[in-house]
Amino acid sequence: MGPTSSGGAVVVGVDGSACARGALTWAALMAGRAGMPLTVVRAWSIPTAPRPDCWEPGYVPPLAEYGRAVEQAIADDLAGAGVPPGVRVDCRAEHRAPVEALLAAAEGADLLVVGARGRGRAVGRLLGSVSSSLLKAAPCPVTVVRSGTAPQPEERPDRVEVPGPGPGRREG
Repeated sequence: MGPTSSGGAVVVGVDGSACARGALTWAALMAGRAGMPLTVVRAWSIPTAPRPDCWEPGYVPPLAEYGRAVEQAIADDLAGAGVPPGVRVDCRAEHRAPVEALLAAAEGADLLVVGARGRGRAVGRLLGSVSSSLLKAAPCPVTVVRSGTAPQPEERPDRVEVPGPGPGRREG
């Protein structure tokens, strides 16, 4: 899972959180409908990476083992995302800060997708620090997906209905 070109792609950031899994599902659906490749990016450090299989108390495994654990976590998330058939998926496990990794991946992309909240500690905030930073600095449009709003693979419609005018809405 090395760097790949993300030009003309839907790029999605994942971190193992439920919100990121929803963003991955949403991004996979969008990539499938648009006929675009999907680039999945997980930035990590030792404290944020899943524990490698060889981890034991008092033993810090080599970085390569953490990298493999991150790659496996990406594969596990992809398996549950319901990626439509025919969508080309490129994965990146980046050992660096999330904002930095996602901004680099979004260069030349058509869309960047992130979850509203990741694994951070600021529980009461509507947006996490990564999504807030990306909204300000991304080189392409950004979609922020809230938890529970992405359609599940088994409930995906063939078409997305856009609500028409209703009380308090104007046509036009």
